Amino acid sequence: MSVLSVERRDWIIGVLLAVLVVIGGLVQVVIGIHDNLFPNRGTVVPVVVMTAFAVAVGRRRPALGLACSWVLCGYQIVTGAPILVVQVGLAAVLFAAARSGAEATVLAGLLSVPMGALLAYLGLGTYSGFLVAALFGVCWLAGLMLRRSAVRVRDSLASQRVAEQDAATAQRESRQAREIAQLRAEQAQLARDVHDVVGHSLGVIVAQAESAQFLPDTDIGALRSSMANIARVARSSLQDVRGVLTASASGAEAGELHTLIETVRASGYAITVENLGTARALAPDLATVAYRTLQEMLTNAIRHGSRGAPARVELCWSTDELRIEVVNPVEPGAADSLGGSGRGLDGMRQRLESVGGRLEIRHDPAEAGASTASFVAAAAVPVRRMIL
Repeated sequence: MSVLSVERRDWIIGVLLAVLVVIGGLVQVVIGIHDNLFPNRGTVVPVVVMTAFAVAVGRRRPALGLACSWVLCGYQIVTGAPILVVQVGLAAVLFAAARSGAEATVLAGLLSVPMGALLAYLGLGTYSGFLVAALFGVCWLAGLMLRRSAVRVRDSLASQRVAEQDAATAQRESRQAREIAQLRAEQAQLARDVHDVVGHSLGVIVAQAESAQFLPDTDIGALRSSMANIARVARSSLQDVRGVLTASASGAEAGELHTLIETVRASGYAITVENLGTARALAPDLATVAYRTLQEMLTNAIRHGSRGAPARVELCWSTDELRIEVVNPVEPGAADSLGGSGRGLDGMRQRLESVGGRLEIRHDPAEAGASTASFVAAAAVPVRRMIL
């Protein structure tokens, strides 16, 4: 309910009570005149009017209503005006003073209890004095109790609002924290994607350029083919980077793993492939993880592997997972430096763990009579049924 509605309601109630006081007072005046109960008849009407006024304004202006009650009591003491039954309406003024008045008004209302009882005692006798004291005291205490109850309710509502604001703030901060974490995860994913694409392309380009150095100067066709491969890889890398930056790259298909291998082969790097099990379509996110993982494995093989022996790629399809294993020969002294916490290995591991996969890195020492050791990177990508 609005403030204006409450104020209007209080005024209406006050006026209605005042009308009842006036009606009751007039009835008592008529009866008193008829029975000759009031020796000083001229003082009766002011008592009714002041009582009605105090009752009318008491709900919205408790201090004014209480002051009018005091003036009325003083008037009756000075003039000897009779005490009327309608003056019990002053109990409503005491109730309002204790309920909604200022601290001074509350105290003045408390003092009004014995004063009203004294006036009733002097005018009507001991029994009436006790009745007025009880009535006024009960009304004042009731108003005070409601006042304290309202304060507790107001404090409770204020605490509830503060708690709701704190909860809303915490929820907003939590949402912001989740958004920041998501943005950071997306940034890390973007960095891994760019690293994988650019690193792989540069590795292939470097391998192609190095192989071109060993071509005879007279073999123009081979040189042109090598340059064409470099240009093709560069264009493909540029396209992949654009797809990563615009988030428009679709999930890689299972068949693109072989396309990736053929691209590396075309650069002059020897690769043997072994397929185990039946290849099948992967969910887009899993296909992308498998593609990027194999891409990074081949990049490491090109960068760190020995060109004297081919790398071996094994794609093993089982019921639950796709296992990708790349074994590339390395010099015995270089094998120990490849299993550290480089950005590429960390990126592969994080990418695989994000979909429930795993990465295993190991070194196989050189066999008897062999000049190279082996660096083995094995990734397990879970296979889930595609949701069509």
